[in-house]
Amino acid sequence: MSEPEFFATPGYGETMLATRHYHQAVRIGDRVETSGQGGWDDDWKFPEVLEDEIVQAFENVERTLAEAGATWRDVIAVNSYHVPESTEEVGETHTRVMVEQFRARMGDRAPIWTEVGVPVLAAPKMRVEIRVTAVVGRGD
Repeated sequence: MSEPEFFATPGYGETMLATRHYHQAVRIGDRVETSGQGGWDDDWKFPEVLEDEIVQAFENVERTLAEAGATWRDVIAVNSYHVPESTEEVGETHTRVMVEQFRARMGDRAPIWTEVGVPVLAAPKMRVEIRVTAVVGRGD
């Protein structure tokens, strides 16, 4: 069995390692797991518009995967956590933008996905967090 290799995404990941004592990704052999990635920038600021926050979260997943030698094309599983738009459902905007980003970043390849509504996330104003599992070299 391969030894775990841990990765801190340059910028926000280095900050989280220093202040909260966790890495953004771990790779064991060809398997990569990420911690939850939000729609923050390197200064921990969030976009005002929900769609932009979700797209930025996808960008942060991409940055983190790259540090561990993977891409969105290697992703096999996604868990996403959303502060819902209402008490009835996660919301059309969350789901629509997630699906748009899956198609844009993975083409015809479709991962397994669990979308969960939660009351709050780790940072004030944070509305989405995405965690993925990838198997390097399995993408189309």
